[in-house]
Amino acid sequence: MTPPTPFDNFSSDSEEYEEISSTEVDRVIQAIETLIQNVSSENIRAYLDEAADNIYSLIYDSEGQPCEGNEPLEDDARGEAA
Repeated sequence: MTPPTPFDNFSSDSEEYEEISSTEVDRVIQAIETLIQNVSSENIRAYLDEAADNIYSLIYDSEGQPCEGNEPLEDDARGEAA
């Protein structure tokens, strides 16, 4: 399987950004949590958990509140999300 091409969502070259709804984030997080429950591999579970944390931090801060203007959290706050 070929890894996906890296995509820089935080490019400073452009003022444009993708608007992501909290509904979509919640739906994706729920789907990932369902996958985590059905996976026996600890390694795969760890990757899915990290993906869920990263997706969660696109919209929510470490206290579970929507980020102001849906701006991504700083790297140090991402580890505390979810």
